[in-house]
Amino acid sequence: MQWRSNTLQEVSESLNQFDGIEAWTKLGISIGIFLIFLLLRKVFTTYIFKFFLRIAEKRKVEFAANLMLAIEQPVRWLIVLIGVIISLHYFPIDSPSVELRSKIYRSFFVFLFFWTIFNISSILTILFPKLVSKFGLEVDQIVMPFFTKIINIIIIAFGASIIAEEWGFNVDGFVAGLGLGGLAFALAAKDTVSNFFGGIVIVTEKPFTIGDWVKTPSVEGTIEDITFRSTKVRTFAQALVTVPNATLSNEPIINWSKMGKRQIAFHLGVNVTTPKEKLENVIKDIERMLIDHPEVHPETILVKFDEFSHSGFNLYLYFFTKATDFGGYLSIKEDVNFKIMEILEQEGVQIAIPSQAFILQKDSDTEAMNDFESMRD
Repeated sequence: MQWRSNTLQEVSESLNQFDGIEAWTKLGISIGIFLIFLLLRKVFTTYIFKFFLRIAEKRKVEFAANLMLAIEQPVRWLIVLIGVIISLHYFPIDSPSVELRSKIYRSFFVFLFFWTIFNISSILTILFPKLVSKFGLEVDQIVMPFFTKIINIIIIAFGASIIAEEWGFNVDGFVAGLGLGGLAFALAAKDTVSNFFGGIVIVTEKPFTIGDWVKTPSVEGTIEDITFRSTKVRTFAQALVTVPNATLSNEPIINWSKMGKRQIAFHLGVNVTTPKEKLENVIKDIERMLIDHPEVHPETILVKFDEFSHSGFNLYLYFFTKATDFGGYLSIKEDVNFKIMEILEQEGVQIAIPSQAFILQKDSDTEAMNDFESMRD
């Protein structure tokens, strides 16, 4: 009997030893599998991904290069996730139930999928202008960033709802609850809703686009960006002004960039002693100069003897420049002024000096004479 008892004890110890060896073997296999997938992730990032990216850049396939950049991070984490799933299969310690593990795995897969879609949607902003120009369509460039933000929000909301349903949350009930509390929410977020619809009005009516020079009662500068809530304007002092869309959509907007031509109008006074013949020659020469000027718009050019004044004869000049940017406009205006000076010099006509200047000059001459007489005395 003693021999039999010793034999059973030895068998039991052998079995326990065997279970311990098996547990350590499974743990080693689990860790080894996980390390292999980490190595695969490193190989993907260092070699495979960079290889395909180099090919795309060498062949100048911009879409493929952007697509590779968009999926890089999600694919790296997908490799890690697959490694975790396989390694946990061999892990010796009891893991959560199969149902719970399935929920966790599916949630991570959904997250990675919508992360990829989110990244891909961002490259549409780069490709959209090229597709528009290729098909000859006219779409304002401010539309795409605005709707890209809307698409991104839809992607996030859709992905979050799928993950929530995976964990048993009633998304339909949540949406119904939003409907019941919609009035209170609308009242609390009245300004936000106003700005959102103001942004939609700006995008649909297109009073300006990104890069336009605009002027409103609130701000003047260059449009940099438009979001759901506001529009960012860079002033000429390089300050960034954020204007709520509700305010901007209800204000008169002057878009200087939309001008096809830019107006110049002023009076030119000539001396009252100018003979009629010379006055007529000056008018004709200035008009001919404006007609022949390459930067003056030929549609409307007016040079007329407008009125008599206290100091002389006033000529009225009314024309437009082809350039609409402020710098080009001033350069053309300066060139025209110099050419007018040349015409006046050629005809021997002097610019009228205001009568107040004569009075001031006469008074100063009188004072100088009195001072001279007093010094003599």
